[in-house]
Amino acid sequence: MTTPIISEQRLVKPAAHAALRDYDAVRRAIAFISENWRSQPTIEAMADAASLTPDELHHLFRRWAGLTPKAFMQALTLDNAKRLLRDSASVLDAAYDSGLSGPGRLHDLFVTHEAMSPGEWRKGGEGTTLRYGFHPSPFGVAIVIASERGLSGLAFADEGEEQPAFEDMKRRWPLATYVRDQEGTIALAQRIFDSSQWCADQPLRVVLIGTDFEVRVWETLLKIPMGKMTTYSDVANKILSPKASRAVGAAVGRNPVSFVVPCHRVMGKSGAITGYHWGTTRKQAMLGWETGRFCDV
Repeated sequence: MTTPIISEQRLVKPAAHAALRDYDAVRRAIAFISENWRSQPTIEAMADAASLTPDELHHLFRRWAGLTPKAFMQALTLDNAKRLLRDSASVLDAAYDSGLSGPGRLHDLFVTHEAMSPGEWRKGGEGTTLRYGFHPSPFGVAIVIASERGLSGLAFADEGEEQPAFEDMKRRWPLATYVRDQEGTIALAQRIFDSSQWCADQPLRVVLIGTDFEVRVWETLLKIPMGKMTTYSDVANKILSPKASRAVGAAVGRNPVSFVVPCHRVMGKSGAITGYHWGTTRKQAMLGWETGRFCDV
């Protein structure tokens, strides 16, 4: 009678020990990077701290944390640089204080992760020209906002409410110059809502502006497949912040690129359709529209 139980315990224990061993390695790597990111350690140094080879650490860290050790270090570096720039530090000082070799490295980091230079980010859009237009969509009037680097904002409004919705979006880049350009943004609107123009080989360039935490949440949302849904707690687990469901909800609510960054695919823990910045009815419509196309494939 006891043999099956003993056998099951023997099968479970090695897997449990392996999971604990993997967690301990990731924990040590995170601690090492968090304490030493200013010196920009190599992947070899990170791996040594975790008692792994560089390849082992790369794959294990990505599986547990959803990003590579290098990307984690870049996130810490970028977050520090943002804080300094908010406090009026120069780009040069922010670069050196963040452990980078100079402003060029900081510029590359910002352009890669924010699609803008550190100077542009600090100025709240000052000196940046944003084109916008109001276009019909399956979910009401779409407000499309674009910079020369890509889609910067996407909002929705009911007919007659376009201007208040646009003013709400302007608060995200308060010092930018806004130019209405119906003709210049119509092609972008078509790419967003015409599924025949969706092409994995030519992804839509999206400019995400937010804190490191917010950008991590939004990047996680981009990985939710069409026709699928997730919960705030699942998103929190994926960004390695399991107790941050409430903060994840706030970040989801501040998503500046609605629909394209699919915050509408996030549900409450019970599966209920929770609040949506552009209205729960619109959220339901988006889910239904996507499900229809997903099922047709």
